[in-house]
Amino acid sequence: MLFFLDIDGVMVPAKGWKSPEFLNDGFPAFSSKATITLQNSISEEDTIMLTTSHKAKFSIEAWKNIFKNRGINIEKIKSLPENINNLSRKDEIVNWFNVNNVDENFVIIDDDKSLNELPNFLKANLVQTSPYIGLTEENLAAIKSITLKGLQPA
Repeated sequence: MLFFLDIDGVMVPAKGWKSPEFLNDGFPAFSSKATITLQNSISEEDTIMLTTSHKAKFSIEAWKNIFKNRGINIEKIKSLPENINNLSRKDEIVNWFNVNNVDENFVIIDDDKSLNELPNFLKANLVQTSPYIGLTEENLAAIKSITLKGLQPA
């Protein structure tokens, strides 16, 4: 399973009135609810595809450590290409799917409202979080529904 994962508004709730807590690695702490929900959603075989605007700020190894420091062990981390053309998140994801032949099931976890305009085959795999709350147990049923749908024979 491939998990397209945003960070701000998903793993780190966007609370404009309050600065996030930063850990020693220079990156904000993930909310405990988001950490637990992601842990309950992924397995060792899954791949995290970072879609966050922070994706190019750290190497893949640094990202693995960022997740590990927050209690999430994931070995397979990839990233969308750096967004040098300042595309919307929707266009970044659509372009990635246009260039890559995806033969595995996927879930998109993001708070970006531009994703409401995704083509139907992508939007059917979208779990949209509230940016002020982030990923929570309430999102787990939607994630599980998408992952189970992919396991059923065609």
